[in-house]
Amino acid sequence: MMPTIFRVTPTLALACAMLVPVAAYADQPTRLAPAERVLLISIDGMHDQDLARYVASHPGSALASLARHGVTYRNALTPVPSDSFPGMVALVSGASPATSGVYYDDSFDRKLVPAGESCTTARSPGAEVVYDDSIDRDPKRIDGGGAIEATRLPRDPARHCAPVYPHDYMRTNTVFEVVRTAGGRTAWADKHLAYDFVHGPSGQGVDDLYTPEIAAVGEKLAAFPAYDNLKVDALLKQIEGRDSRGSGSPGVPRLFGMNFQQLSVAQKSGDGYRDAHAMPGDAIGKALDQIDGSLQRLLSALAARHLETSTLVVIAAKHGQSPITPGQLRRIDGKHVLDVIAQSAPNALSKATLDDVGLLWLKQPRATQTIVKALRANAKTLGIEHVYAGEDMPEGWGRVGRDSRVPDIAIETTYGVIYTHGTKVAEHGGFHDDDRHVALLISRPDIAAQEVDAPVSTRQVAPTLLQALALKPGALDAVRREGTTPLPGIVFRTTAD
Repeated sequence: MMPTIFRVTPTLALACAMLVPVAAYADQPTRLAPAERVLLISIDGMHDQDLARYVASHPGSALASLARHGVTYRNALTPVPSDSFPGMVALVSGASPATSGVYYDDSFDRKLVPAGESCTTARSPGAEVVYDDSIDRDPKRIDGGGAIEATRLPRDPARHCAPVYPHDYMRTNTVFEVVRTAGGRTAWADKHLAYDFVHGPSGQGVDDLYTPEIAAVGEKLAAFPAYDNLKVDALLKQIEGRDSRGSGSPGVPRLFGMNFQQLSVAQKSGDGYRDAHAMPGDAIGKALDQIDGSLQRLLSALAARHLETSTLVVIAAKHGQSPITPGQLRRIDGKHVLDVIAQSAPNALSKATLDDVGLLWLKQPRATQTIVKALRANAKTLGIEHVYAGEDMPEGWGRVGRDSRVPDIAIETTYGVIYTHGTKVAEHGGFHDDDRHVALLISRPDIAAQEVDAPVSTRQVAPTLLQALALKPGALDAVRREGTTPLPGIVFRTTAD
């Protein structure tokens, strides 16, 4: 295991004489009093490079203010696949896909029955599991029609053919469940009703879940500042002690937060980055400015209620976006991948998910090696770097035959390749550094600025949140099963200290 390395941030113009010597941190991490509450923010798509550049070039920004009193993790990586669902699961449960059972928002489970079919008469085992706006009662409405439509969900024969809601699909508990069990109020705001999964398997982890449907705002980039600010406004109400709708006075949540979507949309549909070092194009630059302004509103609201010193703020990202480097983008119609599969093994495919990654579930597992050979034979044409199958699966994945949800085959694309017939300039989900190397910053006014260069996983955020709230990280299933540890660099004192 690589040693943890800490260094003073050169871009923050700090008074170095006031800092603890760098070498001292490795053996004596900063010890802090527990927080009364944690505000978790996911800026979807934000790379570490985005955060570092913005802090350096905008010293008066909210992000720079947080970095001046925070630990910045310069080598934080999401799990693979780097999709929104496993990325969010990592942040709030500490689990890899093998433990959580969540590989993508559009996946497959060999033990379930498709929506609309009877468990006693289903033609074959296995069902596509899609948790996006398609399960809303009305995805054209900002409230998604008010609920998830149960008839659009897969069914579970092991539970009397009950519909499988997103929270049912989770195999591990979440920080929200742990905090709520301990008597704390919880809240979260995100982009689909399908983020019901943050409740955890109990279905009751979040007291105040606010999920304005992103599909209802369309695809025009100009709509997304207002969309994100719906969630910001909900958090402002929660900071005032009300719920996300402005009702009642349940008090400020102990654990709450939201995701920002605008940056991810700008990265995919805007003018992209201008160089390999993440110099932002106009759309990305405007998105970062908008997000920073919203963050300042939240920080000002905390300060107005004298909550800033007792609130730990965590800036993270579910995923990055690839490619950053201009000129490396290569769009390939995913139909070409499907054609190669069909020609090599007709009728063998149950489900394919193609972004800048390929995930394949087969109805004929014996065809696996035939398809692998065909994909490898066409690797250059299909933009394939590596094909995984059998025992050669990525770290943190289950194995076919032991996990009903793991893909039979996974495709790692060549850097810059996106499977699309559209015009997007970036995508996430894949294996590359641009997909996975994300921003991670933990801040509170009593934290001295420092940077951690050692590799960490975004899975480590979950036990860190519990530790910060003076709760036991071991209450998380993933901590017990995978040994997920809190992030290095800071330790929160317990009552025993």
